[in-house]
Amino acid sequence: MRLGSLRLRLVAAGTIALLVALGVAGFGMVVLFKRHVARTLAADLDVHLRQLLNGLEVDAEGRIVVSRPPADPRFVVPLSGLYWQISDDHGLLLRSRSLWDTILPLPIDEPGPSDVHQHELAGPDGAHVLVAERGIVMNPESQIKVRAAVAYDLDGAAIAVRNFAKDLSIALAVLAFILAVGTSVQVSLGLRPLAVLRRGVAEIRSGRRQHLPVDVPTEVAPLVEEVNALLDAQSREIMRSRSRAADLAHGFKTPLAALTADAARLKELGQLELARNVEDVAEAMSRQVDRELALARLRGKARGGPEAATELAPLVDALLGTLGRTPAAAHVSFDGEVPSGLRVAMDRTDLAEVLGNLLENAARHAASTVRIVASAAPLIVSVEDDGPGIPEAKIGRVLERGGRLDEQGPGSGLGLAIVQDVLEAYGWRLQIGRSELGGARITIAPAIVPALRGPQPVASNVTSKAASPLPSILTAG
Repeated sequence: MRLGSLRLRLVAAGTIALLVALGVAGFGMVVLFKRHVARTLAADLDVHLRQLLNGLEVDAEGRIVVSRPPADPRFVVPLSGLYWQISDDHGLLLRSRSLWDTILPLPIDEPGPSDVHQHELAGPDGAHVLVAERGIVMNPESQIKVRAAVAYDLDGAAIAVRNFAKDLSIALAVLAFILAVGTSVQVSLGLRPLAVLRRGVAEIRSGRRQHLPVDVPTEVAPLVEEVNALLDAQSREIMRSRSRAADLAHGFKTPLAALTADAARLKELGQLELARNVEDVAEAMSRQVDRELALARLRGKARGGPEAATELAPLVDALLGTLGRTPAAAHVSFDGEVPSGLRVAMDRTDLAEVLGNLLENAARHAASTVRIVASAAPLIVSVEDDGPGIPEAKIGRVLERGGRLDEQGPGSGLGLAIVQDVLEAYGWRLQIGRSELGGARITIAPAIVPALRGPQPVASNVTSKAASPLPSILTAG
């Protein structure tokens, strides 16, 4: 995905939102777990404290004894993390075996018989402990005040919280990965209608359809309707432009025919030079009119639909057969490598105009060989010859109106510019380079092809227009 991709932005935004949400949720769960542990510890300490108080008795000498210590075995394991301590106002101090030789430093406090006070203190071996204590009066006659305390090492609880956070982090990371994949799939499914529209636009450009598909989600339907309405309006405008161009071109036919007739009469009167001048002007105007008629036809056909596709091999055979009978190709042999069944999304007449011009130019400049090669993937058609070739510095000149390298030879020098006109109408492009045969290599391909392959290719983006139609013998077949 590219940096400016909408899919990348949505997936990134969704992933960031997921990470933030899972991070907040994880933090909250750790806090809740910590509180749960604290409540559990407090409840356990209260149970142990009740057991400790229930096991207290006064012996015959009036001393406090623990007849039934709490049942938890950790109270008898040294430094186990669970401790109890008993003291009275006569200086008596009883401790669990787990305290060993340590005394819990209880704060100055006087808890009542019904009150349970909790403190966090420094315990045995530098541990941090939670203490729950309660005060009672054991012998109402002697008024012996007893202070009972039960402590739990909080380091164990902290380790449990850290382990829970670690396990939770792993689980949340796995969940984040699954949700990120799900988000990517969701975004892909959500953007699928845009991919359908993109393919629809590409098919419209290539001439395989006239409108965007209307079977789209409700959110995209208004856009599709507007684009289809725009296409219809554009099509109507093109038809009107074609009609106006055709009317204008046909309007010149009669005056041109009159000029030609006047030139013939001038010849009969012996005005040969004037007649040639008139004929040259009439021919130039006729070429321009014919070109405009061809362009008007192209504007209607270039993206006309799937019926515009032409099978390449039969057309090339027909063009080579026709061109081989012309004087310009009498000294040239033709070689072709065109796959059978290869179809080009272009009207047959327009494709014949393109290939006919290229083959005619190649035959006129070739020493002995002209070769046409085509491939399907990617779609590329090239015409090569073994002539002198076209210098790189003069490629722009060749593509201009009337641009020629041989001013003495036949022709108007407008062939490649005419090819440019037709290719531009169909969204194709033309490149000129040097052939392995030694001469020029002219390649045509759809503009969407990433790069054209060939020896020493020279890109050309010249958009000069031509004014000469293809000779009729090359558009036959």
